Amino acid sequence: MVDLRSPRFLFLCAFQFLVLVQIQVSCYQYKVGDLDAWGIPTSANPQVYTYWSKYHTLKIWDSLLFLYPPSQDSVIQVTRENYKSCNLTDPILYMNNGNSLFNITTYGDFYFTSGVPGHCQKNQKLHVSVPGNGSASAYSPSYGPGALPDTAPSYPTVFGSIPLPPSSSPTDRFSILLSFIIGSAIWAIIM
Repeated sequence: MVDLRSPRFLFLCAFQFLVLVQIQVSCYQYKVGDLDAWGIPTSANPQVYTYWSKYHTLKIWDSLLFLYPPSQDSVIQVTRENYKSCNLTDPILYMNNGNSLFNITTYGDFYFTSGVPGHCQKNQKLHVSVPGNGSASAYSPSYGPGALPDTAPSYPTVFGSIPLPPSSSPTDRFSILLSFIIGSAIWAIIM
């Protein structure tokens, strides 16, 4: 029988906890529009959501953060049909606190638009697709991803450039598998 207070058992529990933390860290929170808040695209940057969606790869457990003045805007999740026609009635989800977080918990297509009448027609809308393999594409209304340049737009900032989050790769999955194997080996040695 295992002594639950033994240093070996406590070490193993700590190691298993670190493996779980490593797995959890592989998700990210993305601010929709990056430096631009959620709002009607400006004439200076009319393709803001198109650029944003092209340069971000999403997966399950990631989240989308919509920032906006709560007295002036909102975010709604709608069906594909309502997204295409800019129909704001019967939203799936309504968020209006100015700091709205949408967690990606399932595979599939997700459609978002502003809850303010007229904003959707001005291309304040976003389509995110999370396919079964865990990586995703995000699309914005009028512009196809093929029409975009291969480089991201440059944004001058006071604090320097914003680093891109690391993408999920086979190396990430390998490190999780390796951690599991090492943990199992240590468990077998201790027991």
